[in-house]
Amino acid sequence: MNFDLNDEQREIKSTAKEFLAGRFKPEKVRELAESRSYDDALWQEICELGWPGIAVPEEHGGQGLGTVELTLLCEEIGYACAPLPFLSNALAGLVIAEGGSDQQRGRWLPGISSGEARGAVALEPQEPAVVADAEGAAVLALPRGDGGVLAEPDQVEIEPLELIDATRSYARVSATDGEEQPVETGAYRGMVALAGELTGVAQRAMEMAVDYAREREQFGRPIGSYQAVSHRCAQMLYDVEESRSLTYYAAWSADAEPESLPLAAHMAKARASDAAWAVSSSALQVLGGIGFTWEHDLQFWLKRARVDGQLLGTARQHRERVAELSGMGAAEPVTA
Repeated sequence: MNFDLNDEQREIKSTAKEFLAGRFKPEKVRELAESRSYDDALWQEICELGWPGIAVPEEHGGQGLGTVELTLLCEEIGYACAPLPFLSNALAGLVIAEGGSDQQRGRWLPGISSGEARGAVALEPQEPAVVADAEGAAVLALPRGDGGVLAEPDQVEIEPLELIDATRSYARVSATDGEEQPVETGAYRGMVALAGELTGVAQRAMEMAVDYAREREQFGRPIGSYQAVSHRCAQMLYDVEESRSLTYYAAWSADAEPESLPLAAHMAKARASDAAWAVSSSALQVLGGIGFTWEHDLQFWLKRARVDGQLLGTARQHRERVAELSGMGAAEPVTA
């Protein structure tokens, strides 16, 4: 069995890394975060690359690729901490593609796949729900009662919400009207995509810490040569690689072995949430005083790790579902 990426997947990953590194340098991330805005020109470039439709079926204008490819993009977006409405749009596409009617898919997926009529989705099951990038979305997938609805902007109430993660727009949203939609559809793949973003956040935070440990000297030696620092960095690597392994196993399951996806998705989201927060927190300790300042860029990755870890369920909630699915209790269908 081949556990590596294929040529097309490697090309997607390398292209995404190169593009995001050039467009979202730390100073650009800071500029957009401090203004709490997106760069429409950069989003248009991403749309021209076809990223919004990477996992949307071809008959609806997408590329028709799988969860692995979507996760690759999410990992690189997390690595760059790119302020983009990509994740919310992608998750809305998954929800509608899996649970929407033919009419709903035909109406909404072309705009989602092109990025010209973005979607957004509730990131928690209660009402009103936290939604990323609700403002500007053409369609929103929201919970209502025991189910869910697809609603247009004039059918919802939006209350802007400022979370510590300033690289993404958030709001509390409740539906006043809309078309019925199974709210749990697409949630497992959404968890995997979010786990991919968390893995990218962890990877970048680890690299920041390791680079600093190599350069910063105390008593004539790089601080990375001291066990207290080197062991902390080694633990970061363990956390990142375990998160990546579980995430890509879940992504593979989504496309090749769907019956394994529920358990794999819960495992991936739990581990990635823990890893991103543990690694970014440890990176803060390695950097010491400089890491606590507003001037240092680590804050953006640490804050995204914290917020992403709460979205679509906390690590504890996912571990409880893993226990249930492993035979220790009965699990109800997951909700987005």
